[in-house]
Amino acid sequence: MNNLNIIKQRIYNQQIAHPGFTKPGDVAAWMGAIQAQDYAASKWAVGLRGKGLTDVAIEEALTKGTIVRTHVLRPTWHLVSPVDIRWMLALTAPRINAFAAYYHRKLGLDNKIFKRSNAVLEKILQGGKQLTRKEIESAFTRARIATDDLRFIHLMLHAELDAVVCNGGRQGKQFTYALLDERVPAAETLHRDEALAELTGRYFKSHGPATLQDFSWWSGLTTADAKKGIEMIKPTLMHEVVDGNTYWFSSSLQPAKNISRAVYLLPNFDEYIVSYANRGAIFGETYVKKIDPRNLFNNAIIINGMFAGNWKRVLKKDSVEIALKPFSKLSKANTDAVIIAAKRYGKFLGLPAVVAFK
Repeated sequence: MNNLNIIKQRIYNQQIAHPGFTKPGDVAAWMGAIQAQDYAASKWAVGLRGKGLTDVAIEEALTKGTIVRTHVLRPTWHLVSPVDIRWMLALTAPRINAFAAYYHRKLGLDNKIFKRSNAVLEKILQGGKQLTRKEIESAFTRARIATDDLRFIHLMLHAELDAVVCNGGRQGKQFTYALLDERVPAAETLHRDEALAELTGRYFKSHGPATLQDFSWWSGLTTADAKKGIEMIKPTLMHEVVDGNTYWFSSSLQPAKNISRAVYLLPNFDEYIVSYANRGAIFGETYVKKIDPRNLFNNAIIINGMFAGNWKRVLKKDSVEIALKPFSKLSKANTDAVIIAAKRYGKFLGLPAVVAFK
């Protein structure tokens, strides 16, 4: 195994090279969690990995709750399957709370205040209500709970980690919150070791080949817990050593097919880039010096598994303008392929794509 084998298998296992799911929730379940602080980008991350999925279909899934958007794993938004949300929160919330503890002390937030704010949320959201941030802030103010200086963000983060709230459906362009217990059916509870084994297996099946450090980064768990997870499922894994690093991957998956001339437009913060601690495999020597670190997680052009440039979109009334900025001049075959990839994104949005090279 070398770096080319690693990225070929990753892009295959992540369902980018061979989308196999027709339901948004199945994509989320396969991936375990999909980073989602950029809402529009996260929908494309799901669409890219599905067959015939559209922006409208994924928006509907988020509205109905067949995908849940909440804070889990690391302290940022993720899309997860409702079947997984409770055991995943129970496993990873303590780590996120530990990360946030400094800010809680700085903002004067403690368990007493969190208990009060959770009680307010349970009262105002009960009965299937879905309220915007502004509406919830007003309720907190009436309850004499301060929301300034980032307090509101941390009050809601803590409520998500306590499994009190998650996303509701959008009201126009406004995001809403809803009660998790009303939105997500009760599911079987996993003991901590069972949850750790499940998350570990999910990661290496969908993201492998990957290292212990990659899994620890993605999950937000300690290195000790990540190592324990690998030990628990080791009989289901294979591994190879590349440049002194041990890469783990599921023994149940088929080897990836050839990805030559495969071109994809990845969204911001896509799992193909963001879910690994060491991202060196996707940066070839030709391009590594051309990558602005500020653009590392921005919309990426991927050619044959490698990071080959960036792209931007501008939504118009009747079209989407896609500006492509490859790091170097593309061959005729790759030019044609990247245009096809851009048009696929336009089809996902239900808009004709107007493509330009910058």
